This record gives sequence, structure tokens and C-alpha cells, in this order.
Amino acid sequence: MSTDATNRAVTDAPHTAADGARHPRALAPGNLILTVVLSVFGAVVGVQLLATLGVTPSTSLIGALAAMTLARVPLVAFRGFRSVHAQNLAQTSISSATFGAANSLFLPIGIPFLFGMDDMIVPMLVGVSVAMLVDAWLLYRMYDTPAFPAKNPWPLGLAAAEAIRAGDEGGRRAKVLGLGLVTGLVGAVFSLPMSAFGVALIGGFGAMAAFGVGLLFTQYADPLFGLDLNAMYLPHGMMIGAGLVALVQVGRTILGARRTNAARARSAGAPDGAEENAEDGARRLGRSMRLGLGAYLAISVLLAFGTGAATHMSPGMLIGFLVYATVAAFLHELLVGIASMHSGWFPAFAIALITLLLGILIGFPPEALVVLSGFTAATGPAFADMGYDLKTGYLLRGENADPAFELEGRRQQLIAAMIGFGVAIAVVLVSYRMFFDNGQTAPIDAAYVAAIKAGPSVETAKHLALWAVPGAVVQLVGGSKRQLGILLATGLLITTPMAGWMVAAGIAARVLAPRLLGRDVKGDLEVFAGGAIAGDALYSFGNGVFKAAR
Repeated sequence: MSTDATNRAVTDAPHTAADGARHPRALAPGNLILTVVLSVFGAVVGVQLLATLGVTPSTSLIGALAAMTLARVPLVAFRGFRSVHAQNLAQTSISSATFGAANSLFLPIGIPFLFGMDDMIVPMLVGVSVAMLVDAWLLYRMYDTPAFPAKNPWPLGLAAAEAIRAGDEGGRRAKVLGLGLVTGLVGAVFSLPMSAFGVALIGGFGAMAAFGVGLLFTQYADPLFGLDLNAMYLPHGMMIGAGLVALVQVGRTILGARRTNAARARSAGAPDGAEENAEDGARRLGRSMRLGLGAYLAISVLLAFGTGAATHMSPGMLIGFLVYATVAAFLHELLVGIASMHSGWFPAFAIALITLLLGILIGFPPEALVVLSGFTAATGPAFADMGYDLKTGYLLRGENADPAFELEGRRQQLIAAMIGFGVAIAVVLVSYRMFFDNGQTAPIDAAYVAAIKAGPSVETAKHLALWAVPGAVVQLVGGSKRQLGILLATGLLITTPMAGWMVAAGIAARVLAPRLLGRDVKGDLEVFAGGAIAGDALYSFGNGVFKAAR
């Protein structure tokens, strides 16, 4: 059973094409069999846990551990799994299948089921399946562009990379990672969100400060000040304001990067080819955004007519709905991606609710709102997860040390992810009726349905407009690099107990550690943070499976 990997010693790191190696192929028989098996497992677990507990665990490390375990089997057939890149393909496929099946597919189709529109379920599944695939493909194209730089934290991706590298290299890195892993596991046992602590060790300082402030204010607004933030729609309004400014900032980033790079290339007397390479990131981002908007418009048309929602709207309202659904889905994707890139948390449920609330205020009929909520909820999770996986691969491949090898690795990761998504579609297609017959859907679906049935509210509109202003101001002041408005709103939308204090502890540790242990401790902090995040993820996964099985 070939994995199409090299037989070099596993201590050679990073492995690049410069070493004469070829990146393992996702479609090589050994890799393909493992990715399909892991994807089935990840998709089943993801749907089961979302339906029973309302959460989707990160299974990325499970895939990497499976490949590492096979690599230690003393058989020639499993030798290829010693490659960290083969392990990267394994973790890419299982995480794609898990988040894809649960968040991008099972969650959206539960909305028409709860609304009593069973005839919409299959058309909705078709539409959100396409949206999920486009979602991941767009991140693949946008990765390492001015809007989504590879150098940014992408915390869960860093955690997976550190775990794989520690298993490959051993030594001090493995010891530091093990210490972080134990710390994460112990903290998680005591219900402490250790991933928040780990993220604060590696995220941008300003972004983490804003994230922590939002988390702490959410936790204490009601007990200390008697403020019900959700009733005030404060987090939702701030995310709207910050999101609109972020969209403008992305546009300015594209234009600014093009002008700056073109000017530098011309001043250096570079030929046309070099100038084109200098502008590649900005060009790729701009082209991807145009393609994304076009693809989401096509999916909006498919959903509107496939579900029959179009028949409940006048031609003018239908056009307005298609435009709004397209922009809402695309903006939802970008906001989830930005939040996950910096914080490791993506409030996809909450941001989808925001786009739904705005749709309700516009006055779209219930059928259209059901489609809107499912469509927007489907975009974002695959986008964020693909970013994490590409960050893992980016670190394992030497952080673009060999550009050709890096691009080939990303292509293979995309293929592995698409295998995972394909398996996710099949698993949801054959299992959703079993869950629905038992009255099981994603818990957040009930909130979407309740909002649609409640209808428009003038007070809601006022609150959203009021709090959009400070959200926009904070995002504007922070700029496109720090994303303070998005991270503050993300913190306000997340209600995990103690998360704010763990972020504060992480910020304090990253400030004090260099002073007490020396400046060289920064590298160890990143490895330790990866271990803490991994420990928290492994405990959450195991605990969730245990509870679901009882």
C-alpha cells in the first residue's frame, strides 16, 4: 500500500522539494484509504456531537495521531506515513469532514425541518453542499494574501503543526509540547477553556486584548451591571459595524497592495513578469473575491428556485433577496475567517443569526428567511477550517522555504479536504433522516426558527443601528491588521465561562515570561501554546464522544 512518500529519515525537517523529495499525493492508494476512513469517522462524530451536545469538536489531531500510529507499524506498507506531510493530509481530511458534515451541512438542513418545510430539505442540502465546497476553495485561493496572511496565528493550525513536528523530531520540542498538552488536559478537566489561554500566547497582542475585553464584559455585564447584552443586541450590532468596515478595509488592502507593488516594481526597472509576481497576492485576493461573489450569487439562485422560496416573492423582492443573500454569505465567510485567523474561535452561529436578523428587518418572507439562514450558516466553517489546515502545512513545509513545494503541498491539501467534504455529504445524506425522526437537530436551529417566527421589530433595528457605530469606530481605529472591532465583537458573542480570564492569563504569561526566563523563551511559548490548545481539543473530543455514547 503506497503513500507516495519518501523513505528519508523522519528527522529531516522541514522536508522540501529542494531535498529532492516529492510531496505525498492525496490520491496515492495508502493516503486515499486513510483519508476516506478518517473522514467517515470525523463526519459521523461531528454530526452526532452537534445533534446531541450542540458542539463540533476539532478532530484534526485525531487524524495526525492516526497517521503517526500507522507510521510506527513495522511494515513497508505504512512507511510512507512517517512523512509529516502525509500526516498533514490525514489531519486535513478528517477536520474537513467533521466541520463540513456538522456545521456546513447538518445544521442548515435542520432549519427547514423545524419549520415544517420538509420539501426544502433535499434542495437545501444540495445548495449548502455546493456552498461548502466553494467556501473551502475560496480560502485555498485567498490564503497568504494581504487579507489572510500565512504569518498570522491561525491558532488551531499552529497547534496541529507543533504536535506533528514534536512527534517527528522529539527532543526538547516534544518535552515542551508535552508539558503544554498536560496543562491543557488538566485545565480542561476542571472546565477551564485552555484553548483561550493558548491562543493568547500566540495571537496578536492588540487583537487578544480586544478579544479578552469582549469575553470579560460578556461574563460580567449582567451580574455586575444588570445588562442583558443579547436583549440589547449589543454584540450583534458591533459585529455588523465592524464587519462593514472590515469589508471596506479588505477592498482598500487589495487596491493599496496593487499600487504599492506596481510602483516598487516600476521604480526598480523590473520587467512585466516580475511586476506581475509582485502583485500576485493582491491580484489573487481580488480575483477570488469576484469569483466568490459570482459563485454565491449562482448558489443563491439555485437555493431560491430549488426550494421554491422564489415563488413567495415578487420579482423586485426576489432580486433584492438574491443580492442580499450573496453579500450576506460572502461577508459571513470573511468575518468568520478573520475571527478564526486571529483568535482560533469562529462565532459562525452568531454571525449567521445577525444576517438573519437583518433579513427579517428587510421584510423577506419566512420561506426566503429559512433559505437565507441555512445558506449563510453553511459559509464560514469550511473557510476557517481550511485556513487552520493550510497553516499546519505551511509550518511543516518550512514557511514557504521552497515556494514550488509549498504550492504543491497546498494543492494536495485541497484534494484531501475535498475528499473529506465529499464523504461528509454522503454521511449527512444517508443519516439526516434518522436524526430528524428522533427529533435531533443542531440546537442553534431552534433559535433561527424562533427569530423567523417572531418577525421584524423596530426596537431590534434601533439597537442594531445604535451599536453598529462603536463597532465600526473600534474596527476603524484598530486597522485591518489588528482587527480590533471584529475581535471585540467576537468576544462579546462568545459566552464560554472563564474564557476571558484565561485570555488575560495568557497575555500576562507572554509579558512576564521573557522577563523571567529570557527572550529566547518565545519559541518555547509557541510550542507550549500549541500543546495547551491540543490538550484542550483532545479532552473536548473525548469528553464529547463519551457523553454522546452514554
